Amino acid sequence: MERFHSLTVPKIGERERIDKYIARFIENASRTKVQKAIDLGYVTVNGEVVKSNYLVKPEDEIEIELDVPEKQDVLPENIPLDIRYEDPNLMVINKPAGMVVHPAYKNYSGTLVNAVLYYSGLHDGSLSKLNGFERAGIVHRLDKDTSGLIVIAKDEVTHRKLSEQFFHHTIEREYNALVWGKFRQSKGTIETRLGRDKRDRKKVAVLKDGDESGKKAVTHYEVIAEFEFLSLVKLNLETGRTHQIRVHMAYEGHPVFGDETYGGREPHSVNKTSRLVSTAKNLLEIMPRQALHARVLGFIHPSSREKLRFESELPDDIQRVLDKLEDLLNSKRTV
Repeated sequence: MERFHSLTVPKIGERERIDKYIARFIENASRTKVQKAIDLGYVTVNGEVVKSNYLVKPEDEIEIELDVPEKQDVLPENIPLDIRYEDPNLMVINKPAGMVVHPAYKNYSGTLVNAVLYYSGLHDGSLSKLNGFERAGIVHRLDKDTSGLIVIAKDEVTHRKLSEQFFHHTIEREYNALVWGKFRQSKGTIETRLGRDKRDRKKVAVLKDGDESGKKAVTHYEVIAEFEFLSLVKLNLETGRTHQIRVHMAYEGHPVFGDETYGGREPHSVNKTSRLVSTAKNLLEIMPRQALHARVLGFIHPSSREKLRFESELPDDIQRVLDKLEDLLNSKRTV
């Protein structure tokens, strides 16, 4: 049986529980196996973790991974956490690049879930209601090689209310990215429909005009700084689709610097001189991942109703590339 599956819900007359819906459409996937995958956080709807009693609706984009670890394999691990905020209801964590959020195929340890479970065990049960042992309160995800802010719910009510804010796109999410090339316009909006790449199911693609499968995706961008062959951009998500920024930037001809999946490890420039290629190669050695950072996270606190907003500085690897780009720019000015 394939490990990875994606489904887009068509127009349906009656809403149905997601565990029943998935079991009907994936061969040899029992409802028990599907429920286990859901409990472990390996089923998302429109990029967000859901429960077995979630009722599917038209145009929901469901992603499923059925090759999941046993519960006893998801163990607490002593991994340091950069906690930026904590109260009885939730935590905001600054996730480093290279850390997977959920245990998954070939990544059963060293994840954010493993770290949060260990942290909860050190605090007298204060984090004992983390939306189920295996999911550890995860509300949303960041890609393994994307750094930045992520919120963790400590109880079911907080999880549900935060999930509703993500669903209704009222969460403030701002990213910084280094991307290839210079933009014709200093700011703009990218709006497409995204769906699974038919040639590679692990990738996401922009769908052709008229293809109503997949989901609408909207990204707002603004150029912060320009260099010889790279730009630093601010990106605000109106929607939160899988790989949205990475796919949208590549679609516009500006792949995220260092992004191996979407063409970001090859120079994209109208002037591919030997000097540029050499400089780019040196910078790519500093940046072994996509140069994408979730810098701002803002939401309404589910209990106090207070507006919370958090910022995270650029990580060292992105900052080192920026410093070298600044040095190159200054050296050209003095010539």
